[in-house]
Amino acid sequence: MRLRPVEPADLEHFFAHQQDPDANLMAAFSARNPSDRSVFDYHWGRMLRDPKIEVRTIEHDGEVAGSIVMAFHDDYAELSFWTAKEFWNQGVTTAAVEAMLEEFPQRPVRASVVSDNVGTHKILEGRGFKQIGQTQDFSNAREEIVSEDHFELS
Repeated sequence: MRLRPVEPADLEHFFAHQQDPDANLMAAFSARNPSDRSVFDYHWGRMLRDPKIEVRTIEHDGEVAGSIVMAFHDDYAELSFWTAKEFWNQGVTTAAVEAMLEEFPQRPVRASVVSDNVGTHKILEGRGFKQIGQTQDFSNAREEIVSEDHFELS
């Protein structure tokens, strides 16, 4: 696994990744209509132009496995990531999170995850994140209110 700057061709992979229904259910907080390319392009265009957001492509064995983002706020950074389903349970996401945390040592770092996403909980807790709260929010993918756990790495 390696992290690298996002290349224009990566966006095709990211868009394809977000079409997976299982991944959308697992993430819970996804676009209202994941197949709307104009919304996707607008969202990614804004992220890639924002100087307070660092985005990396997760590459594994020469394939685009996903993306990882560190958004910098005044007093904390926020980590988020999306890994294609075919790379789940292989340590790819764990390695990507470790690499991103090493590249950007600013603390605290926060992350949020739907409460039943056990894999992401394990990744965060295994890197030293502690749960600091929980909220209820609407999940577009699940079309219901779900619990979202909030984590912080000091």
